Amino acid sequence: MSRLPLVFECGHSRLGATLDTARGTTGLLLVSGGNEIRAGAFNGQARLAAEIAAAGYPVFRFDRRGIGDSEGENRGFRKASRDIAAALQAFRAMAPQLTRVVAFGNCDAASALMLAGGAGFDALLLSNPWTIEDASDDTPPPSAVRSRYAEKLKNPRELARLVTGRVNLRKLARGVMQAARPKSAPSSLAEEMRSGLQQFAGPVRILLAENDRTAQVFTDNWDSKDARIARCPHAGHAYVEPHARQWLREQILAALA
Repeated sequence: MSRLPLVFECGHSRLGATLDTARGTTGLLLVSGGNEIRAGAFNGQARLAAEIAAAGYPVFRFDRRGIGDSEGENRGFRKASRDIAAALQAFRAMAPQLTRVVAFGNCDAASALMLAGGAGFDALLLSNPWTIEDASDDTPPPSAVRSRYAEKLKNPRELARLVTGRVNLRKLARGVMQAARPKSAPSSLAEEMRSGLQQFAGPVRILLAENDRTAQVFTDNWDSKDARIARCPHAGHAYVEPHARQWLREQILAALA
């Protein structure tokens, strides 16, 4: 296994990429979310790529236009389909043994893959898809508040705090009122993502980190009975917790196998 830095073309721009080589005929293409460079948060995607390649699967990572080492204008995840298509083409060219390519995207990278109807991949791993219309609204959805209070009620220490008056009753009342709010209608972005995903005929797995607000909002915007959903308990957005890193790696390896 070796790690190769490279560039490829997308329109009139040159994009930076990294290939972790392996002999497998199934490969993984990592799509970065937000304005994150291809190394990922705290180098997480680079570490993940090395682990997956060590298991025998080549891994391709790239910077979207206007991000990191890539030229061009950053037009956001809604306009990322050309970048993703060019990355897939470059991956296949650099690893000609590939017969199958799986895409993994976290946050709005997952949304971009859904909006692009699967973007030409053979299978999709969609992690914590972004469905938030107003990014400035940091209020957790009612379902997340209810879940949090349900967990507190199971904890003897929290019950003791309530009985002994060590709980801020005003804050508690606000939380109860928030939890009682009805479920809001799905966002228009979520409906676009649903429509795009319906165009994809391959295998799909939706991965949700249960402590992540983005995943919680997605749950409110999606069918909770969707059999493609898998949840990682006590995990944050980037799966930095040791058990979450292992869970994510196992989910990816299962999709590649």
